[in-house]
Order: sequence, then structure tokens, then C-alpha cells
Amino acid sequence: MTDDADDLLARLDLREYETQALRELLTLGRSTAPNLAEATGIPRARIYEVLSELADRGFVEVIPGRPKEYQAKHPSEILDRAVENERQDYESFRSDVEDHREEFVSTLGPVFERASEDVTPTEDLFHVVDVGDPSETETRQLYHEADGEISVMTKSFAYLDDIRPALEDALDRGVEIRVLMLDPALLEPDNREIQADIYEELDSKYPGIDVRFSNEKLPLRGTLADPSMDYESGKAILLVEEKDIPLSMRQAAVTENGSFVAGLKRLFDLIWEHESGEAY
Repeated sequence: MTDDADDLLARLDLREYETQALRELLTLGRSTAPNLAEATGIPRARIYEVLSELADRGFVEVIPGRPKEYQAKHPSEILDRAVENERQDYESFRSDVEDHREEFVSTLGPVFERASEDVTPTEDLFHVVDVGDPSETETRQLYHEADGEISVMTKSFAYLDDIRPALEDALDRGVEIRVLMLDPALLEPDNREIQADIYEELDSKYPGIDVRFSNEKLPLRGTLADPSMDYESGKAILLVEEKDIPLSMRQAAVTENGSFVAGLKRLFDLIWEHESGEAY
């Protein structure tokens, strides 16, 4: 099985042994637990627990017999069950939260209010989130909340798949989207290939999105939405280049400061108008 397939299986949020077992069942077809343990290197003391978890999640079918066998379900059914499992978990969590809402608010609300009595309200310029799932969540929220325009500064827009539904929602609501990518000549070969694929997809699937390429390295990367030139509204998420720090260890800044977002808008417009060119 290819590395790409392993990356796809990783999206199911399985533990290591569960991933190994499911991958092997998808490759081999039916298998008994002892044979699967031998093929994967999973300890025999753990293999039944692993297979039971996969069956409980609906990814594997148990075939009665002596000995009983196990068979992976079709990949499309596995994905459907993964979505349904997450939905059920969310509904259970939401129900639990609502069951405890009154007690939570009545107990902690007065504590918060007493602590806030002597605090002078201030507006923070930024708050920070980790790059990865937290920053992508903020970005998706920004797309969902946008009313008029979204401007994106990015190397290659490689995270398109992670925000696609939110982007499509914004387009459906008539939000204007502009994407400023880095000139391909300034990218490493791998990023250049990714960028070319992303650009082709944007051009073919989303003709309403305007794309240009910055002639110089971008001073920062991020997304800004609905800036106002009266400095009263707008939201942005951004990060700066930090060569010696892996992306997974970086943080992104989120701001709803209208003045700052307006400044970012002016920077974006200057690069868009004077330091960028059109497509390949």
C-alpha cells in the first residue's frame, strides 16, 4: 500500500495497531486474528482487542466461524461510518454540555463576574493559536463569517482541501475572494508542483476566484476578511516566515482589530496592484 494510502488512513484517527490491522485487511481481504497478527507484527495478546475496536467503529466485518474471520468493509463505507461516528460523538458531547449548562453557568458565572469587576476592559491586538488544526479552524470560521471580501496571501494554498467547504460556502454567498500566491520561481520544486496543481484546480473549479502571483517574497501569510477603511471592522489570521522553526511548532496570530486589518488590506492591495502578475 502506498504512502498516500497511509496518509488517508491517518485521517480516520486510529491508533497505530488499528491502522496496521485495517491496512492489512484492505490489502489481504479476509483473515483470522492469528494470521493478521503474524502479517502485521501486532502482538497476539492485542490483536483481538484491536479487531474488536475496528468492528465497533464499523470499519471491519466479523465473519462467524471456527475460527471466525475478519474483513474490511469497502473504503466508501468506512468513510461513511467514520463521519457517522464523529456525528454521534458530537451529538453526545453537545447533549452532555446542555445537560450541565445551567449548573455550569450558575456556579462559575458569579466567580467570573466578581473577578471582572475591577478589570478595565481592553482590546487585545492579537490572540494566538497553534498552526495546524487550530489555525485551520479559525480560517474556516473566517470564511463562514465573511460578508463581502476575503484576501489570501499564501505560498501555494496547499491547505485548500482543509478549508474547501468553508470557501465554497463563501463563494455561494457572493463573497469576493482573491488569492495572492508566491511566484513559482521563488518556490522549492515540491512546493512549485503543489502550487501548479492548486492553481489548475482553482482555475477550473472556481473561476470566480481571482489569482495573482507576487514577484517578491511575501512578508507574511494569512487570510483577511471584510476590512473597512473606517477601521471599525474586519478579521484576519496571519503568520510570518520563521525558517528555523518547523511549521508544526509555529503559531498564527488572529486579530479583529479594525485598524490592523485595514493596514493589512492596504498592504495586500499594494502587492496585488504593483508587485504581482497573472497566471502561469
